[in-house]
Amino acid sequence: MSEGLLKIAAAQYPIGFLERWGDFRDKVTQWVEQAVAEGAKLLVFPEYFSIEITSIFGAEIYSSLPLQLEQLQRTLGDFLALFRELAQTHGIHICAGSYPVREDDRYYNRSYFFWPNGHCDYQEKLQMTRFENEHWHVSGGRGLKVFVTEFGKIAINVCYDSEFPLLARNQVEQGADLILVPSCTDTLAGFHRVKIGCQARALENQCYVVQSPTVGDCAWSEAVDTNVGVAAVYTPVDRGFPANGVLAVGKLNQAQWVYAELDLAEIARVRQEGQVFNHRDWDAQWPHVR
Repeated sequence: MSEGLLKIAAAQYPIGFLERWGDFRDKVTQWVEQAVAEGAKLLVFPEYFSIEITSIFGAEIYSSLPLQLEQLQRTLGDFLALFRELAQTHGIHICAGSYPVREDDRYYNRSYFFWPNGHCDYQEKLQMTRFENEHWHVSGGRGLKVFVTEFGKIAINVCYDSEFPLLARNQVEQGADLILVPSCTDTLAGFHRVKIGCQARALENQCYVVQSPTVGDCAWSEAVDTNVGVAAVYTPVDRGFPANGVLAVGKLNQAQWVYAELDLAEIARVRQEGQVFNHRDWDAQWPHVR
């Protein structure tokens, strides 16, 4: 990896069927080791990839939307311990997709972020889809965060959140130059909605945006029965970046890592020297729309 560059790995993660907790631990460990072997220092897993854990609880549980959420609370501690250990062992940062967490008799969709020193924090999903609201009863979260790392400030927009520009804008104004988007979509249209949102956020904020989706069919789970997506890294559309704003992209619905090297110093440059100043000119729109 070139000096000053951050190598990132975005997972196109296949939801599978597991027999025991150790199967999930081994699968995730193998994925992480593969990315580390390629030199990745920041790994991104997708939204709701943790739902495959429910397959270990038996058909009565994994076939029930409410029961799977309830039983997932049993393995939350193991999930957090696994990713903390992997981040510490390999000296990497990990965005561990998302995990439904019960608090105050509600479920929130939390995306946990891990540092190499074992510290972790989370960003909750704020905007909920119709499925989450009407069928699964997962609640919208609270607050926007920005995580400080040795590479700079990083934010997370969980899937649908990426389609709402003011959320990412708030995080960029807090200093984020990189936005991670764990996603889980069950149609090609759904995938493209998130993809278009990611590209728009990269364009208007002149920042990097990284999307990581679940992929493949999973007939045993009503929650994640069909998964359609492509991992990608999106950039500003300006000098020094790809003309189409796409730095790296995977192959539709294939299980794989998608890698890219990011130069976060280039974000400051393009905001100062770009052909356009989308980031700087954000506030100039308000007199015309208020």
